[in-house]
Amino acid sequence: MPQRTLLFVLFDGVQSLDVTGPLEVFAGAENHTPGTYRIHTASLDGGPVRTSSGLTLVPDEALPAAPDPHTLLVPGGQGTRAPDPRLIEWLRAHGPRARRLLSVCTGAALLAAAGLLDGRRATTHWAYCDKLARDHPAVTVEPEPIYVRDGDVATSAGVTSGIDLALALVEEDLDRDVALDVARHLVVFLRRPGNQAQFSAQLAAQTAQRAPLREVQRWIAEHPAGDLTVESLADRARLSPRHFARAFREETGVTPGRYVDRVRLEHARRLLEDTADGIEEVSRASGYGTPEAMRRAFLRALGAAPAEYRRRFHPASAH
Repeated sequence: MPQRTLLFVLFDGVQSLDVTGPLEVFAGAENHTPGTYRIHTASLDGGPVRTSSGLTLVPDEALPAAPDPHTLLVPGGQGTRAPDPRLIEWLRAHGPRARRLLSVCTGAALLAAAGLLDGRRATTHWAYCDKLARDHPAVTVEPEPIYVRDGDVATSAGVTSGIDLALALVEEDLDRDVALDVARHLVVFLRRPGNQAQFSAQLAAQTAQRAPLREVQRWIAEHPAGDLTVESLADRARLSPRHFARAFREETGVTPGRYVDRVRLEHARRLLEDTADGIEEVSRASGYGTPEAMRRAFLRALGAAPAEYRRRFHPASAH
């Protein structure tokens, strides 16, 4: 297998973990299988950059002197809010030359500004998805996945999702055993599926303003296997089903059914990760009723069946 050159773009205000997280993954793979990756870091002028946390990073070289990479990685951070125009021009000129183009967090905004995401699906940190979509209407922004791959371009969400994306690429470039060894060394699970939601059901939905609706949200979270039909939940909130459904969506941003789906999926995920309960037992405890119903929900939301999800993320399954 030919050695792949990886180029990490650095700039003032970069988020340090956007750089060091994926870099440690690829460096770990290179240590495991020497000759796999050649890693370069570069800033516009070759000088040190100060990250958003105050850490100083010293690049290997200036971007104009950097080799044409197989994989170009653009991190995010505060420095993406008002980027140096020279950086955007460099990306516009050199991005298309890379065989693989990656971004972490708001690095997607730099790729979009350079026109490299036009006509593609992409994601970024959940707090900036609306802005990315608003500023770049030619980009199809998907706010929920932790990373999105569209051909040779891959964009990931906030900070740690860059590690997930890097592990997925190591698994693709080498094999699952290498990726697993790297993940073990970094004390992380092998990787989360790319279309796993960026955050939990409780965080994804707003907290309702009215006490009866907040009580319903709490009830759903505590009783995922209960009767969670609109009629039953409306009765608990002492509202008509129609009034309840409208009020719940207005105050939380999602329909009752969608909220229930998210809570059940999250509950099932936690049981698969943290317990040795069988698939059938997990499906009943999470409100799916049957393993097949849970399987369909997992494939639809995560792109992985429950058994595969457990194999990836249950600690006992990682050894």
